[in-house]
Amino acid sequence: MPDESSPASRDVEPRLRARLEDAADEKGFIPFDRFMDVALYADEVGYYQRSPSPFGGAGDFYTAAHVTPLFGAALAERVREVRRQLDPGRPFHLVELGSGDGRLLRDCLTQLARYPDELPGIEVTVVERSPTRESAAAAAIGGVARPLGLSLQSRDSVATLGPFEGVVVANELLDAQPIRRLRRAGDGWTELGVRLDGDRVVPAEEPALAEVPGPALPTDVEPGTILEVSPRAEGIVREVADHLVRGVFVALDYGMEESELVRAHPEGTLAAVRAHRTGGDPRAAPGETDLSAFVNFSRIRSVAATAGLSLLADRRQSEALGAWGFERLLQTAISAAPDAEAEVRLRLAVKSLLFGFERFRVLEFLPGGEAARASPPR
Repeated sequence: MPDESSPASRDVEPRLRARLEDAADEKGFIPFDRFMDVALYADEVGYYQRSPSPFGGAGDFYTAAHVTPLFGAALAERVREVRRQLDPGRPFHLVELGSGDGRLLRDCLTQLARYPDELPGIEVTVVERSPTRESAAAAAIGGVARPLGLSLQSRDSVATLGPFEGVVVANELLDAQPIRRLRRAGDGWTELGVRLDGDRVVPAEEPALAEVPGPALPTDVEPGTILEVSPRAEGIVREVADHLVRGVFVALDYGMEESELVRAHPEGTLAAVRAHRTGGDPRAAPGETDLSAFVNFSRIRSVAATAGLSLLADRRQSEALGAWGFERLLQTAISAAPDAEAEVRLRLAVKSLLFGFERFRVLEFLPGGEAARASPPR
């Protein structure tokens, strides 16, 4: 983890500097969640606004969807199962939050296309903050959805859908939401952030600026321990809870329980990723580097429960894929491989998916009233 006392080493691009100045308080202090929001999402200059895509081999990082299409295919099987439990005469919304380049939903729809009788009534929605990413996702997903006769719409929030039924998917979304970084000091917490020093970003620390919404912060931690919380990620969970009437909310991400985070990562988990390498000062190249932190699963579950969602399943990603029929999908793909080389590539990709994402978990939530009549796939 970066040394909080070390200054960043690069000048800030002028347009991004202007956005950071706007985010600063009257003392020039920028809480880390505001800095991260600008660095990742600010119009024209944020990391996720840039082109070309940061995803895949030519970008900065992979998601599971970029490893093999079987990931999206397995999700499709889960979607089919949920739909069978709902009224077939009502619209069924398939919603992805933070679609990125659209790879996951594209592969999911490709698998659903194998069951044409089940397609009528499915409405596909991309929810994406970044216009750049929204455009890329809509192009990729639309190339599959439109030939199937499925409607495709783009929204900037779940709330614009109103009450709806279906499946909401968030794959590696919560870890990329802006975080507050809090340091334990005495009986309270201080707020970590940054300041602008000329054209550079330098670390800064102030007394906690605002109460942290949601679950209470832990008190039995060592002085100096850094805890990262994301009001934005928790807000996404609340928003889904407010609008998903029937169906399932599926969140796939990496993280730990809060007790594990403070014990195993007392300096926090904030990481900068570029060209498939993790490391360096997260403040050093805002707008040019991906920033993320481990999801605090304890807080996510607590927020979901308070918002009216019931936890249906919480398990490792590999276990969830197995429950969704991954083995059957794999055998079908092996049988369809055109030659031995293609089969080897497929098996290597699957190995990477099942063993290279060991920190990933899948949480499935139901609207509160649904819990009594539903059970997770086995």
